[in-house]
Amino acid sequence: MIGTGGAPEGVLAAAALKAIGGEFQGRLHPMKDGELERAAKMAGKDPLRLLTIDDLVQTQDVMFAATGVTDGELLNGVRFFGHNMASTKTIILRGSSGTVRFIESRHHLDRKGEKTWKLFAPIA
Repeated sequence: MIGTGGAPEGVLAAAALKAIGGEFQGRLHPMKDGELERAAKMAGKDPLRLLTIDDLVQTQDVMFAATGVTDGELLNGVRFFGHNMASTKTIILRGSSGTVRFIESRHHLDRKGEKTWKLFAPIA
C-alpha cells in the first residue's frame, strides 16, 4: 500500500504492521513552512531519509487498538439499535505474542450519562 499522511498516522500504521510482522518504509514530506525544521529536531539525522518500521516503533512489545467509527474494510462502524443501544467493533494487536483480538461491544448509552448520550445519539 502506498499513501500519504502526517507523522502520527505513519507511526500508527507502523505499530499495527509491526504487531502482525509486517514491514513499513516511509519518508517525511514537509508541506508547510517550519515542518522541515520541526522534523529535524524530532527525527535527528536527516529528516528526509528513508524511515523503516524500526525507526518508528523501537520495541517488539508493541500493541495497537482501533475501533470502527464508520464502516471500513476491516471494521464496521458504530451501529445504533433498540432503545439507547449501540455496538462497536474493535481490533487489538499484540506484537510480542502475535495475538489478534476482535472485540464486539454493546453500549447502553442511557447508562453513560447525558453528556455521552448526546454525543453519540443518532440523528433522527
